Amino acid sequence: MNSSCLALCAATLLASVSAAHAWEPTKPIEIVVPFSPGGASDQMARTIQGIIQKNSLAKTPIIVVNKPAAAGAEAMLDIKASGGDAHKLITTSSGIFLTPMTTRLDVNWRDFTPVAMLAQDAFGLWVNAASPYKSAADLIQAAKAADPALKVGGTGSKREDQLIVTGIEDATGTKLTYIPHNGGGAASTQLAGNHIDADTNNPAEEIANWRGGSTRPLCIFSTEKLPYSEKVTTELGWSDIPTCTSEGLDVSYQMLRGFFMPGGVTPEQQAYYADLFKKVAENQEWKDYMARNALIPDFREGKDFVTFLEGDETKHHMLLTKAGFLAQ
Repeated sequence: MNSSCLALCAATLLASVSAAHAWEPTKPIEIVVPFSPGGASDQMARTIQGIIQKNSLAKTPIIVVNKPAAAGAEAMLDIKASGGDAHKLITTSSGIFLTPMTTRLDVNWRDFTPVAMLAQDAFGLWVNAASPYKSAADLIQAAKAADPALKVGGTGSKREDQLIVTGIEDATGTKLTYIPHNGGGAASTQLAGNHIDADTNNPAEEIANWRGGSTRPLCIFSTEKLPYSEKVTTELGWSDIPTCTSEGLDVSYQMLRGFFMPGGVTPEQQAYYADLFKKVAENQEWKDYMARNALIPDFREGKDFVTFLEGDETKHHMLLTKAGFLAQ
């Protein structure tokens, strides 16, 4: 046997041994969702659950568990207390920063193991379909003259939606009354019923009522127009909605959609899930889900994901400080 053959055989053997000893789950994988069933985070987790199971991307079942108590604090504390458990994941949004910063919760994203970010989520400025406001400028003009102040709904208190509302107030010199709800679906229902003047839902939370003709968008709080041209209504698709900045409302905000493991897991366990979510991100069903819900594709893992988290944490600390929402 010549030396080149020996080298090839040795490499093949090493690869086989490495593959044989690569870590894989040995029991059901639990995805903890820090929000109620039916919301955007829950929809995403269950879509991913279906993709993994339908395509046999994991050898063990995927279980989705909702733990919405205390604005997601219950879920975060559960993951923190599960150190070393490689069969648990948490799906996260900007709440990974907001919940600890606005409370005295003794937890930080660094207590967890970052796995992957699959996308970013935009938010929109929405009004009732029968509203007289045809643009963001119309709404702001009305807000400046309104007494009492216009009511704008959103999910939770001191969360993403309220940060956007305070941003609108700062950018335009207006005063708005923010109405917190227990989820984007509830805010959309209130807007469809004309009980509030606007909301700041993300696309997944408002699409049903937009498609049904009860609500409509004025603008999107993203840095660029959304990339999806397929029609949602008979006339408009996501890419037809202008950015709020282009409408003269200089406010933009996007929210991460990603996954963490508990702390104390091994690099091999972390790598297993990063590879799993990369396969999900490449799946056509996931791409279709992103298009339906206007998620902005942005897959990150490893150092790239950590760098994003560090910058996003700094951004949210600045936003919360300016809004006066930081816990004292």
